Amino acid sequence: MNPAPFEFYFDFSSPYGYFASTQIDALANEFGRTASWHPILLGPIFKQSGAKPVVDVALKGAYALRDFARTAELFDIPYAHPANFPIGTVAAARAMMWIESRHGPAKAITFARKAYHAFFVDGRDIGDTDVVITLGGDAGLDAGQLAEGMQDQAIKDALRKQVEEAMGKGVFGSPFIIVDGEPFWGFDRFDHIRRWLQRRYRQAPSAFTR
Repeated sequence: MNPAPFEFYFDFSSPYGYFASTQIDALANEFGRTASWHPILLGPIFKQSGAKPVVDVALKGAYALRDFARTAELFDIPYAHPANFPIGTVAAARAMMWIESRHGPAKAITFARKAYHAFFVDGRDIGDTDVVITLGGDAGLDAGQLAEGMQDQAIKDALRKQVEEAMGKGVFGSPFIIVDGEPFWGFDRFDHIRRWLQRRYRQAPSAFTR
C-alpha cells in the first residue's frame, strides 16, 4: 500500500503559499510521497476565524512585507511583491479545479505554478478572469473551454465544498500541509515536517512502505 500523499492547501494570493509551491513536491518525494494540491480561498476562512490578511495587521504588516522578500532571497525563489495585494483569487482557484477535473492533477499543478509565477514574479493580476484564461492557454488548454468550465456550477460548488472541508480539517491559513493527520501551517514548517517524519519513521520503519 502506497503512503498517503501530503495534503497541500494554498491560496493563490499567499506569498508563503507560493514559496511552498516551489518545494512541496520535492519535500514529499524525500519520503516516497506525492503532494495533493488543493486551492482554497482565505476570504471565507478568515471570516469564520476572525482573522485578516497579515499585511493589514498593525506592526505585523510591515514585518510581513520584509519577511516575504527575505524568505524569497534565502531560498533563491524569484519574487517581486505585487503592486495590488492581496487580491481575490476565485477565478484562479476555479480554473485549477476545472483543469484537474478534466485533465488530471499534473496539468492542474502546471497551471497553478504558472498562476503563482504570473502574480508573484511578473506582477500580473490573476484576480482578473481574462488573465487566468490566458494563463490556461499558455498551459496548453483551450481558452474557450476553460472560460466555460470556470463558470460551471459544479466547479463553483466543488470549490466551495473544498474550502468547507478544509476548514473542517482545521485549515486556517496558507500554506497548510496535513501529513498523516498531522497539521503544519506555514512555509517555515517544512523542516518541521521533515524532522517529524524522520522521527516517526525511526520509531516505525514500516511506515515508509505502508
